[in-house]
Amino acid sequence: MASNKRNLPSYSPTFCIGGDLIVNRLGFGAMRVTGPGVWGPPRDAVEAKLLLRRAVSLGVNLIDTADSYGPDISEQLIAEALHPYPSDLVIATKGGYTRPAPGRWVPDGHPSHLKQACEGSMRRLRLDRIDLYQLHTPDDRVPFDDSVGALAELRAAGKIRHVGLSNVSLAQLKRARVIVPIVSVQNLYNLSDRSSEGVLAACERDGLGFIPWCPLGAGSIAKRRGILTKIASQHNATPSQVALAWLLQHSPVMLPIPGTSSITHLEENMGALELELDADAVRALDAE
Repeated sequence: MASNKRNLPSYSPTFCIGGDLIVNRLGFGAMRVTGPGVWGPPRDAVEAKLLLRRAVSLGVNLIDTADSYGPDISEQLIAEALHPYPSDLVIATKGGYTRPAPGRWVPDGHPSHLKQACEGSMRRLRLDRIDLYQLHTPDDRVPFDDSVGALAELRAAGKIRHVGLSNVSLAQLKRARVIVPIVSVQNLYNLSDRSSEGVLAACERDGLGFIPWCPLGAGSIAKRRGILTKIASQHNATPSQVALAWLLQHSPVMLPIPGTSSITHLEENMGALELELDADAVRALDAE
């Protein structure tokens, strides 16, 4: 009798963040559920909420957002679509940018701003405590220790469970860990941009989650179209699925969060979980 089991990859499909939050390794980035340019509401709020619900129904239990997405809109839609939340759903959000106008992203790492931002995220997400709160970016105008210290105070006050960082260097990661336990880093990383390889190696060594933002960056797919298309045809997959599968196999702490405004693209991305690249494909992509 034929088996109904899927041929799932042999690598671990889950990761434990901070010792107590078990997540499926392919999450969802909620930046693009907002309006064009990550500004204002989406063209179709009903469709955006259906997208969020579909992600959860497909097994996503790590959703990444930020107060600057919209601003505020992404967090509001997540709550409207998913609250009361499934018991295993981890919502990671970020603070540290302001959005004074469309197309403008202004860092603000002042402790007072970060505390207000966190409390605003709690209200919009309808949470008494945020499971993973991340410093969205260092602010050159504010001592890094002060920004991280504000998150340490929020953790001590019980407003956040775990602290994460985004857009940081290896030196900044090391410094932050002196101030407060860090459980994850969210940096730019994809097939074409591996400039955070040193940070990734530190995360692997110490068991921190590594959340690559822009895992399917348009440049990544376009620049590697030839090799991705070839490998995709050999594995009965799409180039995007190959790029995501490579990330998942590249490191056991990798937690990709591809974002989209399309349910069709979401379903395509989730198909990467059923793809295991053979050794030749991995070597070819590693060498790119």
